[in-house]
Amino acid sequence: MDIKEIGIRSKNAQKILSQAGAAKINAALLSCADMILKNKEEIISANQEDIRLARENGMAEAMIDRLTLTEARINGMAEGLREVAGEECPIGKVLWGETRPNGLKIEKVTVPMGVIAVIYEARPNVTSDAAAICLKAGNSVILKGGKEAANSNKAIADAMRTALEKCGVPADSVILIENNAREITAELMRMNEYVDLLIPRGGAGLIRSVVENASVPVIQTGVGNCHVYVDSEADMNMAAEIVANAKASRVSVCNACESLLIHKDVAEEALILIGERLKEKNVEIRGDEVVCGVLPYAVPASEDDWGREYLDYIISVKVVNDIDEAIAHISQYGTGHSEVIVTDSLASAKKFQNEIDAAAVYVNASSRFTDGGEFGFGAEIGISTQKLHARGPLGVEHMVSTKYLINGDGQIR
Repeated sequence: MDIKEIGIRSKNAQKILSQAGAAKINAALLSCADMILKNKEEIISANQEDIRLARENGMAEAMIDRLTLTEARINGMAEGLREVAGEECPIGKVLWGETRPNGLKIEKVTVPMGVIAVIYEARPNVTSDAAAICLKAGNSVILKGGKEAANSNKAIADAMRTALEKCGVPADSVILIENNAREITAELMRMNEYVDLLIPRGGAGLIRSVVENASVPVIQTGVGNCHVYVDSEADMNMAAEIVANAKASRVSVCNACESLLIHKDVAEEALILIGERLKEKNVEIRGDEVVCGVLPYAVPASEDDWGREYLDYIISVKVVNDIDEAIAHISQYGTGHSEVIVTDSLASAKKFQNEIDAAAVYVNASSRFTDGGEFGFGAEIGISTQKLHARGPLGVEHMVSTKYLINGDGQIR
């Protein structure tokens, strides 16, 4: 299929899907979950081929972690589909209603967005997550995954298309673009006639390319230069646990901590305790002059380090004079994703949450919780770092638009 045919088929499928009804869509999602589990061996085999090729091409191990599908991760994909199926239908909700003085009855109701395109990198689980969320809200989806996960994505998409067809839902409700040519991606970004919304999910380069080149509406997601600020009144053991988890539990994800800020009054104690925890996890510390003076194994940070999303076992660390300096630093270098303060001070906690401009602002908890599943949304399609029309983890409820239904009895103006 060429890209125009994909657009036509996706749009035609969406017209049917939008009238399918919640029961049929839910049955289709449950069938997709079953089919993914039934095809588990084929999916893992395809994924192993992707991993082999990735290693041949020198992909970093942290990024290979993103690419890898284990049996547990495939089970998680199926569970995500089931959770989405169990959510309340987001279509047809009356958000507002009023009878005007002239007798017109006006209602604002939710409707499907239409055709949603998702461009993503080497995260094959996005194939099922994105498809599930779009389908639940009555949208068809065009998927454009990274070439590094081509075999995995195809195995997952094929399983879902088979399941949809068995349930009487158009298979073309989910279409994976298998052509990895750059010009295909560029054309997809400009398919205003067929695509109603484009969601890029990946690193800074992908996000920037889509934002700069797309003519279709875009939700910007993903880039996460996330900070943890350890306040002067922090519980140091808690701080060490939170930083170790936020940085090292999974370094290749956008909600991982990339930068640590520490109040000067507790700098030495915090650096020694947290530094040892990070050293145990083989995390390289790039610090300012104070940090390097306390930790002999730290290396000097450059100006570029403060704004870096490493997606690796590296963290930048800076000592600040007070909470105001921490907030100013985050405001300058943060990406609006997830920011954390560790403190026992209610005043500091409130100040941080009030003044930090990000999708998720935490007090005494790891940034790793910024996730659709952890927020109770089931699967997620990405984490929006912009403000229109949605922000934070994107779930089913965000994949809708609205329209007004007006009923009269002959009114004219």
